[in-house]
Amino acid sequence: MSVTTEDHDLRHTPPHDHGAEQIALGSMMLSRDAIADIIELLSADDYYRPIHGTIHTAIADLYSRGEPTDPAAVAAHLLATGDLNRVGGAPYLHTLISEVPVAANAAWYARRIAEHAGRRRLAAVAARMSRLALDPAIDYATAVDQAGQDFYDATIRHDSGELRPLSALVGPTLEAVQEIATHPDRLRGLPTGLVDLDRLTGGLQPDQLIVVAGRPGMGKSVFGVDIARAVALRAGKPVAFFALEMGEDELVQRILAAEAGVPLHVLRSGQLSDADWLSLAKAERYLGDAPLHIDPTPSVTMTEVRARARRLAQRKGLSLIVVDYLQLMSPARRVENRQQEVAEISRGMKLLAKDLHVPVVAVAQLNRGPEQRTDKRPQLSDLRESGALEQDADLVIFVHRDDYYDKESPRVGEVDLIVAKNRSGPTDTITAAAQLPFSRFVDMAIV
Repeated sequence: MSVTTEDHDLRHTPPHDHGAEQIALGSMMLSRDAIADIIELLSADDYYRPIHGTIHTAIADLYSRGEPTDPAAVAAHLLATGDLNRVGGAPYLHTLISEVPVAANAAWYARRIAEHAGRRRLAAVAARMSRLALDPAIDYATAVDQAGQDFYDATIRHDSGELRPLSALVGPTLEAVQEIATHPDRLRGLPTGLVDLDRLTGGLQPDQLIVVAGRPGMGKSVFGVDIARAVALRAGKPVAFFALEMGEDELVQRILAAEAGVPLHVLRSGQLSDADWLSLAKAERYLGDAPLHIDPTPSVTMTEVRARARRLAQRKGLSLIVVDYLQLMSPARRVENRQQEVAEISRGMKLLAKDLHVPVVAVAQLNRGPEQRTDKRPQLSDLRESGALEQDADLVIFVHRDDYYDKESPRVGEVDLIVAKNRSGPTDTITAAAQLPFSRFVDMAIV
């Protein structure tokens, strides 16, 4: 059999190469090195013929257990799973072996199979897009969302990574350590706007998912806006802010109140003094060139966040993404329950942080757990609706105010930022001043 000639007509049958599939499987049974190469590039679903996917799974299972992967061992495994006759029996396994010209070229055939599998997935997505577009029972926004998610799932490539020797990594790491030692006061990541918190965390780092969580009324949205202001206005870095809870006007009013030092209720009432107008005019000039980009879509999906963030990164650059708040996001696809929805969104945000190499701040709602405890202080178990948030997050910061529950508290005007999880350092509680009339938190030392 010719192994490089397509055995189909592209106009009538899905793209595939039967010969390449046979060679890849035969190579796996001849060489354990070939197995290592191929399983990094292919999964069972990438084969056009289902029986080839079954054989691939059998070989991979044996390999993972350190057992022989020759035709006899694979036949025994398939017999035990009840699949041997379905794949053509032991004679077909030997046929696969006979098709292999050189086992060392297995990776080339695997890449060919992967490319054909990708083309088939694209074709399937195109067909689904057509059905979605023409189905009158599905509204346009839902169709666009589902089509976008399907396209992303079909085209995202598996990155098998690369093993690098320690010798290649030590030098750059020591250079980074030396830079920190030479400039110990220089912030390594992006600022949060609070000096003590930045000292504890080192700032917000690329690839991180930062969850800022609290009960309603604690000021978690205030803190989310504070972080966006610190990065965009103080550091001059571009920020994408997805405001699912607030409209554009409300968000801009909060930013103006915080920057101008004009109470939010005064700003909203319009009863401003001459000094207030002067402060607002100065703030407007200061904010005019701020690289803060706002999306007020009330029920944005993970697909839309990913697409808009990518577009901003390509056009103007991107250093931080803030989503306020996570539980208001709509799932890109139907899932069985709310826990799975939140888990999918959480995982999507972590992948987005790594994909764009920026920190992602997700504001999140806590369940009623804190209110059932005497001290009312939140715990990681209070993250609402899904343990996936705790698992995916690199940094979890709870926003808590004693005076919310006790109006006579001696800590009126203070807010605790409880760093409950920190993959890169210690956990601790940072106390700041909650200047809620100005919609901002500030360092206690400044107060």
